[in-house]
Amino acid sequence: MEHINAIPVFVTVVEQRGFAAAARQLGVSKSAVSKRVSLLEEHLGARLLHRSTRNISLTEAGELYYARAVDALAAAQEAESAVAQLQGKPKGRLKINVPMTFGRLHIAPLIPKFLKNNPEISIDMIMDDRLVDLVDGGFDLAIRGGRLQDSSLIARKIAPCRNVLAASPGYLDEFGMPENPEDLHHHNCLHYAYFSDQQEWTLEGADGPIKIEASGNFQVNNGDALTVAVLGGCGIGRLTTFAAGDYLRSGELRQVLPEYTLPTQNMYAVYPARQYLPTKTRSFIDFISSEIGGDEPYWDDGLYPSNLSTSNTR
Repeated sequence: MEHINAIPVFVTVVEQRGFAAAARQLGVSKSAVSKRVSLLEEHLGARLLHRSTRNISLTEAGELYYARAVDALAAAQEAESAVAQLQGKPKGRLKINVPMTFGRLHIAPLIPKFLKNNPEISIDMIMDDRLVDLVDGGFDLAIRGGRLQDSSLIARKIAPCRNVLAASPGYLDEFGMPENPEDLHHHNCLHYAYFSDQQEWTLEGADGPIKIEASGNFQVNNGDALTVAVLGGCGIGRLTTFAAGDYLRSGELRQVLPEYTLPTQNMYAVYPARQYLPTKTRSFIDFISSEIGGDEPYWDDGLYPSNLSTSNTR
């Protein structure tokens, strides 16, 4: 049965793209990982991996075996999850993917409490603003915002993701507060690179939606960096309230064109479709949803429906 125990080791080597990284992930020595994979290859009578001093790649046999090994491990996990649901005790390793800014501000602070309440769960959290393949990366779930594109994933809404236009008081003192959407053409507009409509801002007013081609001299693929640029007086940015809420309440940022609204999106917990959702995954989703506050997340406290109108006028 040793070759059976080697299957998850082989899958981890492929997911981590190397023996050393797999060893760190599994908490064993590199030689132990190499020995398990060699044992599996010996049992199968086929080489599964091309090895070099710097990287590895799957052979044709390895590609076939890996695809079926992943399915087999998923089936085994579903079987364990079905039993765990009866026992009602979440446990095991939970691998999650979260966006950088949202993860830093609103997921990472919740981790200590969750782990204290669930001592038999260990968390491997990967922070990345790029979309990743959950199945290929071995993730149990991911937190994603905006429009969901992969129909093979199951999604559960955890909170609305509202946006505002904001600028620093210093910038507005120097260049003036825009009085209507067209005034944005005369301002430096800063952009988040992963917005699908990054150069076009849609503002909804009393007379309907207005689309503005907003241009500026700074674009970045990280929400924290965009917020820092806006705080530093570089220009007007379209910011999420989960990133800008505290600065709007403190007056370090002012809302621009508060009588207009930007499209509201949502934050979702997404996970691969399975007959049985692992108890560890369900417990984490339930926990963060409860802590965040659902349709009225804590980061929006005091921002709606007042729209900060009194603090945004000069």
